[in-house]
Amino acid sequence: MLKTVSPVDGRVLVERPLATGARIETVLDAAHGAAPRWAATPLATRLRLVSALVDHLVAAGPQIAPEITWQMGRPISQTPGEVRGLEERARFMLGIAEEALAPVDPGPKPGFARAVKRVPLGVVAVVTPWNYPYLTAINAIVPALAAGNVVILKHSHQTPLVADRFQAAADATGLPPGVFQHLDLSHGDTAKLISDRRIAHVCFTGSVSGGHAVVRALDGGFATAGLELGGKDPAYVRADANLAHAIENIADGIFFNSGQSCCGIERVYVHDRLFDAFVEGVVAFARGYRLGDPTDPATNLGPMVRAGAADFVRAQVAEAVAQGARALVDPKGFAADKAGTPYLAPQVLVDVDHTMRVMTEETFGPVAGIMKVSSDEEAIALMNDSPYGLTAAIWTMDAGAAEAIGDRLETGTVFMNRCDYLDPALAWTGVKDTGRGATLSRVGYEHLTRPKSFHLRTAL
Repeated sequence: MLKTVSPVDGRVLVERPLATGARIETVLDAAHGAAPRWAATPLATRLRLVSALVDHLVAAGPQIAPEITWQMGRPISQTPGEVRGLEERARFMLGIAEEALAPVDPGPKPGFARAVKRVPLGVVAVVTPWNYPYLTAINAIVPALAAGNVVILKHSHQTPLVADRFQAAADATGLPPGVFQHLDLSHGDTAKLISDRRIAHVCFTGSVSGGHAVVRALDGGFATAGLELGGKDPAYVRADANLAHAIENIADGIFFNSGQSCCGIERVYVHDRLFDAFVEGVVAFARGYRLGDPTDPATNLGPMVRAGAADFVRAQVAEAVAQGARALVDPKGFAADKAGTPYLAPQVLVDVDHTMRVMTEETFGPVAGIMKVSSDEEAIALMNDSPYGLTAAIWTMDAGAAEAIGDRLETGTVFMNRCDYLDPALAWTGVKDTGRGATLSRVGYEHLTRPKSFHLRTAL
């Protein structure tokens, strides 16, 4: 059984049977049968139908926002932003589809017509998490469908209503049968699904262990996979940074969505000239949060997704403090913070180093450690001292320095004077244990299609 327990109040929101083997087989058969017909559908028609799907989701925004809050705990004051982000990404990817999918002309050659076309892969399995349930899904679903693939969505058990919303949109807007389907699956049946020979590609967003499970499941065939896994994203505040801007931006990058963001800031390196003032500012920012019922519009910090996740973060902080770190925010200032519940106060740690798990392992909570550095060289070495590499953010007034530092960072995206944001015009990608492949931008279309060369002799 699928059972979704709300972190808001602990009640069961959704309970229903998981798909059986027979249902999975029916869905795979339908997708496999629909794939060639959808691939042969003119691009303009595909774009029109997928755009209508997006219209349907956007129109449902007033209902979607509270559903997100109840399923995963983000404050209702913030969940409408997910629908706006969904629309931004989807509209952009649809807008560039014609250009991104256009054949490549290698130039004239007498007596020949030549081109490299981008053709769909076939059946794409999209496996998505709960933390940004629409954004992580839209990154793959819209370009996959636009490119001529058919999609089977397996969403998190924490956010099953998201899959229902996508299915309703697909059905309401006239997508042909089999082009978009979703399944509620156990981990074991998810592995069976993606290992099936009818699956051509897997788009997975989740944990590192989950990424390894995907790779193992695909080991017997030649399906491809895009994997966006964990993160331990760093921020570096140079001596020339705008301090007030850095404090506000980085604090938001640490604490937004209760720190449950793949690209949220989890560790901060600050030049010694600004260190004391920066720490003071971030602590003041943290103390100003209103932790509580996320259905209350006045709340700006909701619960974590479940009590076990909050307790993991509490344990990581306690371990760091036992090793010599100092916690600068008193949880007693937050009445809602209670051990054994998902409600967790924000925290700032100093006197930390890379012997502590809180600086090296993914936390995925409203906590960050802050270290003092004396040079760009020291900051670069510490930022790269991680098994992860999704984003890295630099606060400076020198764009040339930011680019030079960024060239040396082992990361998928380099930010300057901002963080925790996906620009759909840029490839969303990671290195090391953060994964492989890319979504968004025209690069994302390259991972959802394969090149097919045409070499036609026209003169004999």
